[in-house]
Amino acid sequence: MKEIDKIAYIQLVDGKILSTRSKGKDKYYIPGGKREQGETDEQTLIREIKEELMVDIIPSTIKYMGTFKAQAHGHQTGIIVKMTCYEADYEGALKANSEIAEIKWLNLKDIDEVSFVDQKIFNYLEQEDRLE
Repeated sequence: MKEIDKIAYIQLVDGKILSTRSKGKDKYYIPGGKREQGETDEQTLIREIKEELMVDIIPSTIKYMGTFKAQAHGHQTGIIVKMTCYEADYEGALKANSEIAEIKWLNLKDIDEVSFVDQKIFNYLEQEDRLE
């Protein structure tokens, strides 16, 4: 079984979660991405969020939230995505960049618009009473 290792950025405001849709994709994804060789989780998070959203993660505020696994959206059965999730504060103004076509704040009613692993994260956040 193949596993895709990704780092994700969880940003919650007023019961909604920051999500992105990449160009040519039909689902929204929690921002983040794959690590480059030799990168730590924190380095991956900082780099990916700068590339995708044009903001700077404040390293001292990075906090581990959880790790979630599910079938990878758009991949053949048996390919799993592992999302290691972090919360953090940032500096700057959110702006779609690179492969990102759209930034959107989602809540629980939007769960069908996100990938399988993001659905697990949405359900976890609902149980924690952090997502409306």
